[in-house]
Amino acid sequence: MRWNGKTGWALFLIACGVLILLGKLGLFGSLAGFLFPIAFLALGYVGIKNGRKIVGGLFVVIGLFALLAKLSGLIAFVLAAGLIVYGVSQLKSGKTYS
Repeated sequence: MRWNGKTGWALFLIACGVLILLGKLGLFGSLAGFLFPIAFLALGYVGIKNGRKIVGGLFVVIGLFALLAKLSGLIAFVLAAGLIVYGVSQLKSGKTYS
């Protein structure tokens, strides 16, 4: 097998398909949901490195938004915990703002 750009692309597509099938079968869990945002980020990075700044930047932006959407539950949990910790520290310090 000759290794070139088409071979790499074909192997990438095969790997994506396998990961999607494993995710649908429940064998891979929710990690398959992160596959596409990370793939978009990787493709955007490769595009930027190869001189395709507009297309690469577009892929990076799409990947970032998709990854933020996937991580929104975790981000909300961290924000809520931070607000609770900050509120408790304000109560302990005795400072009131009225």
